[in-house]
Amino acid sequence: MSLTERALWVIERHLDRPLTLDDIASACGASKYHLVRAFGASTGYSVMQYVRGRRLSAAAELLAHGTKDILRLALATGYGSHEAFSRAFRAQFARTPEAVRRNGTTEDLTMVKPMKAPQNDQADLASPRIVTGKPMLVVGLSKRQSWATQQDIPAQWQRFMAAYADIADKVGQSPIGLGANLDDDGNFDYLCGVEVSKFSKTPAGFTQLRIPAQTYAVFIHRDHIAKIGATHSAIWNKWLPENKKAAADGACLERHLETFDVRTGLGGVEIWVPLQVAS
Repeated sequence: MSLTERALWVIERHLDRPLTLDDIASACGASKYHLVRAFGASTGYSVMQYVRGRRLSAAAELLAHGTKDILRLALATGYGSHEAFSRAFRAQFARTPEAVRRNGTTEDLTMVKPMKAPQNDQADLASPRIVTGKPMLVVGLSKRQSWATQQDIPAQWQRFMAAYADIADKVGQSPIGLGANLDDDGNFDYLCGVEVSKFSKTPAGFTQLRIPAQTYAVFIHRDHIAKIGATHSAIWNKWLPENKKAAADGACLERHLETFDVRTGLGGVEIWVPLQVAS
């Protein structure tokens, strides 16, 4: 059973009681950081986004069947007030709780149904090599992304490559994708960048980033770049738990191989996952 499958079981089993990200991660035997990455890579949702969607969908069903006391329902759903519950309900369904109760149906709502973990963690992973990465200086274009906005990343790469020639003191010519600062809701900073020998000429709007020395497990994704999510899912849901490896809360890197062709998306990418090292 993958980590995401275990998390889904815990969520559905305990949906009617208080449930935090810490609770779910602890029940799954994983860190919050690891769980958020594994769940997002597998499903495209953050863990707590899915929990909220499931709870609000269950609340919508009760309202459609005539539940009168919205405050009690709000408290049971994990909200501290009628107002907080109503805001979340409207954000989820573009309807008020009162409207759903009045209409007596959820047929026009986009409900979050119990999810079966997608089988996208079955990518054929070769054993990674373990390396100690040296400190790096990276210059690139950074944007706050989420599991729901990952389709915007190719356009971000296009904007970065348009200014690529203006970056001075590049170390080699292979671009680097970098994901960091992941929060509990699955939002993260994604940077399209390149390693440099020193910070000097930087295009306007670009970011300078220092990456410390770190031990990494390095995997190779040989399929089309559009399928790299399946490789990430296999790493976080299967390889790390099965090999009893703990990921460090640091930047994950995607490094284009020399054979990578930016026009076709083929040629291979290395995925560098930071590991905790026993002291």
